[in-house]
Amino acid sequence: MPSFSFLARDAGTGREIRSSLDAPTEQQAVASLLSRNLLVVEIREKASRKGKTTGGSVPLGDLVMFTRQLATMIDAGLAMVQSLQALSEQTSNKVMRDVIKDVTQRVEGGDSFSAALLKHPKVFNRLFVCMVDAGEKGGLLAEILSRLATFLENTARLRKKVKSAMMYPTVVTFVAITITIFLLVKVVPVFGEIFSGFGAKLPAPTQFLIDLSAWLQHNLIFIIPAAGMLIYGWLAYLKTKQGREFWDRTRIKLPIFGVIAHKICLARFTRTLASLIRSGVPILEVLGIVANTVGNVVMEKAIRVSMTDIEKGDSISNALAKHPVFPVMIIRMMSAGEQTGKIDSMLERIADFLDEEIETTLSGLTSLIEPLLIVFLGVVVGGIVIAMFLPIFKMSEIINPPGR
Repeated sequence: MPSFSFLARDAGTGREIRSSLDAPTEQQAVASLLSRNLLVVEIREKASRKGKTTGGSVPLGDLVMFTRQLATMIDAGLAMVQSLQALSEQTSNKVMRDVIKDVTQRVEGGDSFSAALLKHPKVFNRLFVCMVDAGEKGGLLAEILSRLATFLENTARLRKKVKSAMMYPTVVTFVAITITIFLLVKVVPVFGEIFSGFGAKLPAPTQFLIDLSAWLQHNLIFIIPAAGMLIYGWLAYLKTKQGREFWDRTRIKLPIFGVIAHKICLARFTRTLASLIRSGVPILEVLGIVANTVGNVVMEKAIRVSMTDIEKGDSISNALAKHPVFPVMIIRMMSAGEQTGKIDSMLERIADFLDEEIETTLSGLTSLIEPLLIVFLGVVVGGIVIAMFLPIFKMSEIINPPGR
């Protein structure tokens, strides 16, 4: 019998329960939980050792192409199985090809398209599956897939812009550190040997660099493993619940970069919320999915607390307004959308506005970082060079010190 892992909320106390149960089908599992006065937030069939081909993850670009092409084929009147077979034959990604073939077999065997996608959570997340399920139930699968493709394209475009903006400063910083280490380990010791023959006191900057170079040479074999362990420990800490919460709370408060990170999470929140509401997914299920995909623990907690208020009859905007992580501007626009009955369109506008602000901030940041990094690199390398040549400028004082 299949086993299902679930996240549910006690209707009486509001307490979240994460556990698992056995049931013949997902529908019967949900019915069993409802009979126990539990409201299902998320439920997923556990992977079994036999017959489950979850595969690996695929690049977002491949997923966008698959979704867009499938939407076009279905809109043109092609059958689902025929469309999937054509896509499996033309895709170049082996993992994606195997996943599409498995989905095709499951659909041919009588499963719904959304149920078949649910077997591959590494490729199709809960948002994708829920929107497809809503499209199947409403008879608007082609339209929903088209919206989903647009959503994924916007996500991919924003992710690419952020990576492009961060690439240049990362490379320049790495080059600066590499050059500095090379100078300290290889170049400065040569000057140190030359100056040691003078038998006189060197200028303070020069002596400091020579001492630093000597220390680095003797301890480099320990510094590299220690730095590696430190980075590994930090990454391992970020994977823990406490570490992720600490980092998510801290990064949105950082100057400049925190503003960008906060806006990225807000854009993802509003765009995902708009897509799911427009697709006809129930509001509590929508918020549960958005909480899992927003990408920030602080915002996720705020959304889950708001779900309890909404269950009690509060509006979305009023429930979210109680949490400072959501700006007043967004709350007011959501409230206006609720009053006019066009909250999905309003959320889409908010997401577009946030995307534009992110792009503007990234462009300005890139323009600002470039000269700053050049100045930083010049100061570091130039400082080392000046410190090394300083004794040469004061050669007469070193050879014939005052009072000799």
